[in-house]
Amino acid sequence: MDILFDCPHCGQELEVDSDAAGTELNCPTCNQRLVVPSLDSPGVRVSGAAPPPPLHHAREAHVINPIAASAAAKEEKHFQVPIRDKPSESLISKPLKPLEFAAKDSEKHIRVKTIRRIDCVEVGRDKFDEHVSEFLAKVGEQNIISINTVTYTYIDIGSQKLLTDFGVLIVYKG
Repeated sequence: MDILFDCPHCGQELEVDSDAAGTELNCPTCNQRLVVPSLDSPGVRVSGAAPPPPLHHAREAHVINPIAASAAAKEEKHFQVPIRDKPSESLISKPLKPLEFAAKDSEKHIRVKTIRRIDCVEVGRDKFDEHVSEFLAKVGEQNIISINTVTYTYIDIGSQKLLTDFGVLIVYKG
């Protein structure tokens, strides 16, 4: 076990083995001769033990809140709420109504039309865009609920091969 004590000449804290109590040695800081005190001498502490609290703290026992004493609690915060003359714009747009509710909004029924590209090929000419445009003009933009692209495979009758093609699926009120 080690003992801690202060040099009587310079005040340097020294630590020596407790077996050296009563022996003389030179202070490594001021190089003055001193006698190592015994364990029961005043001002001597055991290594690893907490130093005794000062006398004025012994009389005033109070609990310190670590959160209130932290640096974050001492930081001043100045918040301001923005003031506007008109309502602010909405940053979140409302989602579209589901198909079931869109159908209930009017007396028209929901219908589905699928247009395949292979059905629009006439004598080597692809008229897919024309057919889709004609159908959308006939239905009207206000009645269209959704337009989805589809990809499908079919067996070609002439070559007996599996071919992939595309089309559109149009959901509308009509």
